[in-house]
Parts: sequence; C-alpha cells; structure tokens
Amino acid sequence: MLVHICCSVDSHFFLERLKKDFPDEKLTGFFYDPNIHPYSEYKLRLLDVKRSCDMLGIDLIEGEYDFESWIDAVRGLEKEPEKGARCEVCFDKRFEVSAKKALELGEKTFTTTLLVSPLKSQEQLKKAGKEFEEKTGLKFIAVDYRSGGGTQEQSKVTKEKQLYRQDYCGCLYGLTLQREAQDKLMDEMFSHISNSVLPGSIEERLELFEKRIELEENGIDYKITKHKFLNYRELRFFVKKKKEVIPAYLVSYSYTKRKHHQGKIEDEIDGVYFFNREDIKMIELKKYNEILKTSYKSVKELIFNPPSYKDEQKLRLELLDEIYDLTPIVVLDEIVKDKLQIHIDTKVYEDTKEKLILR
Repeated sequence: MLVHICCSVDSHFFLERLKKDFPDEKLTGFFYDPNIHPYSEYKLRLLDVKRSCDMLGIDLIEGEYDFESWIDAVRGLEKEPEKGARCEVCFDKRFEVSAKKALELGEKTFTTTLLVSPLKSQEQLKKAGKEFEEKTGLKFIAVDYRSGGGTQEQSKVTKEKQLYRQDYCGCLYGLTLQREAQDKLMDEMFSHISNSVLPGSIEERLELFEKRIELEENGIDYKITKHKFLNYRELRFFVKKKKEVIPAYLVSYSYTKRKHHQGKIEDEIDGVYFFNREDIKMIELKKYNEILKTSYKSVKELIFNPPSYKDEQKLRLELLDEIYDLTPIVVLDEIVKDKLQIHIDTKVYEDTKEKLILR
C-alpha cells in the first residue's frame, strides 16, 4: 500500500494504526507536498517524517517539490478558507501524483495521512480518493482514525515521540489567512539579508531537529522543551543625510513606536552619541568592534555578515546596562554631525521557541 504522507504528527500515529489493521500489507511512505511553504519548512517536515519512518521501519520516497505547478493549480483560490475549494484542488493534485507513483510501483491500494488531520475534511478527502479510484483502478483506503478517542491518542503519541508539531497546515495562503485572523506577524516568511538564522525562525528549528537526530545516533538522551521569549524582526531601516542614504546598521532589538525620526546628535559620552529624537543612540563601527572584539572593516560588511543575536545582547548590556533595553542603537562608519533622517520599522513580540536539553 502506498501511503501519502503530509507530516510526522499525522503520519506516525496513522502508520502505527495501519500496520495493526493491515498486517499483510507492505507500507511505503510517499512524501509529496509541494504546497508546503517556505522551503525551509518543507525540509523540516521531511526531516521529521524520515525520522518517524525509520522508527517504524517503513520505506519512504520523496516526491518532487514542484511548488510552482502547485501555485498554478490553486491560482484564483488564494482567499478560500481552510477546508474550502483550494484544499480540494490541493488534494486532487497530491492524489494524482500519489496514484501515479503507486501504479509505477505496482501497488493496488493507496491512502493518505491527511485523513487523520483535524484541519482537513474527511468528506473532501474521501470524495477525492473515490474519484481517483474510479480513474486509476487503485483502491483508496479511507480509514477513520480520528473517532473513538483517536485524536487524543494521536496527540499522546506526538508528545511521547517528540515529533515536530507545526502550527499551520502548510500552504502560503492558509498561513496568511491564519496569521491575519490571529493578528500575528507572519515571521515564517522573513529571512535576513545576510541569511543569518533569526530567533524563533524555521531555520533555527531545522538546526535544532537536525541536532536531535545527531544526538539519537550517538545514543545521547535529551528532551525538547518550549520556552517563551521576546522575539524581534527588523522590517525596514535606513539613515539619510540630506537625501542620500548612508551605510548604517541597526543593532538587534532596537524599537520605536514612531517609524520616522528627524534630528541630529546633541551629546556624546564615552563614544556613545545621543540623537535628539526617541532616545536613539549612535556609535561608530570602531566602538562596535571594541566591545564585541570583532574586526569589521565597514558597516556594509557588518550588514551582510552580522554576529549572532546572542552576541549583540552583550553589546546592548555593555552600552545600556540592561539586556532587555529596546533603545535603538545605530552603527555608522563615522558619526555624522549634520541633520539626519532615520527610519526604523521593527517588531518586538512575545513568542515561543524549542530548546534541546540534555538529560
């Protein structure tokens, strides 16, 4: 039997039940999910599915990540709600490719772990499966593992096996609508210009789950825990002298309510310059290097190769004597005494992140 797999949270419990209910079937997993976005999230879910299938002794095949063809398939349905018409088209596309793979492998039956997802309509899935059964001759196995306490058991398995539990279904449009309804920043879609790993990002999570596989391979016991923290994203920042943008770097966790500020340096103490708007502080790159013991030759180099957020908190503590201070700190190659325009658009917000704790 070919089993289309969407994520480990759904697949692990689903595959365990299938093995019990169909003991004579050789199950083959097929991870075909071009709807998942961004690609880092796709890689993270695939990583966890591979781990899950290894634990269960099930062969796994990865399908093509043909995201652009998926986008074309659902064009015009971007605003459809979860369980709406976009989901139907999405099921059809994934079932079509899954059915082709099953026929290619000589299978006679196929199913999908989407059947156990509480975010999906079983009726939509059964309808799509039945249609492909009639088209291809493959029997679609429409099991119901949600009822009779199945959803609660699935949650228990997810916790026991420490599976990666994503907080959105997978597609860009579903994520957009979900975050709009939550009035929450869609930080899944942010990447730093330097490609550095942002706090609480998918890339940070991917590094953590790769590390846990390494620990398991070396027999090291661990626990994944969740922690609340203050997250930060820089949306837009620039400094202008007259009408010319000059190289400038904004230290992480710099925040102001107002976005645009116009003024000039009014004081200086120990290499820290005080801008006369919004308590903005300014330092030269030389002082930045002295505090963090770095050797940046220019602000442009700093912009494209910044230190970690953790390291920059040391700078904030050194300059302001308070790690949780959100005062904006701007770094320039050399301090400009002329009138400046400073645009700061950043977000600071409560969030949660996973941490690996060795036992």
